[in-house]
Amino acid sequence: MERIKTSAHVVGLKQTKKAIEAGRAELVFVARDADSHVVFPLERLCGEKDVAVVYVNNMKELGKACHVEVPTAVATIVKDA
Repeated sequence: MERIKTSAHVVGLKQTKKAIEAGRAELVFVARDADSHVVFPLERLCGEKDVAVVYVNNMKELGKACHVEVPTAVATIVKDA
């Protein structure tokens, strides 16, 4: 999780899905306490696009790592353009 703190990343479901679909997602982070209706479709998309998923303890921790002040369900490290 240290890596997301210093890498280019996007936060949130919509931005993460866009990055995956565009082939820019390198590594996806999912909070264990995120709602399943958010997580399951994203996990399926990651499997289809061969993007690794890392699970973190909770949304508050992921938000803090992403330098945002709100709990975050998903985020992804993106490849340099």
